[in-house]
Amino acid sequence: MTLDFTKCDGLVPAIIQDHQDGRVLMLGFMNEEAFAKTVESGKVTFLSRSRNKLWTKGESSGHALLVKRIEVDCDLDTLLIQAEALGPGVCHAGYRSCFYRKLADGTWTVDEDPAYDPDTVYGS
Repeated sequence: MTLDFTKCDGLVPAIIQDHQDGRVLMLGFMNEEAFAKTVESGKVTFLSRSRNKLWTKGESSGHALLVKRIEVDCDLDTLLIQAEALGPGVCHAGYRSCFYRKLADGTWTVDEDPAYDPDTVYGS
């Protein structure tokens, strides 16, 4: 059984979920090389579509994602990775999850407090 990297121009979406409470933390994309590095290193690695290069989550922030379990959907083209998040958050905007907004009465509202100051972590 092999992953199907043909449907999205050589990429598969990877949903990252907290291994303890099930919270969806982020979504990223992996090519075959990023997937292999994730499996080999035990740290979640993506392909940055904007920079067209591999990046391991946490390489600049220190907020790494340690793989606990990897699952694949029935079509073999989407990953669900349960991970342990090292650090207060995975979102570059300073939140625990990249999904920190909700739609309420037709308006997007922030649904949680920031977990850290991104200017301190990434610089301004």
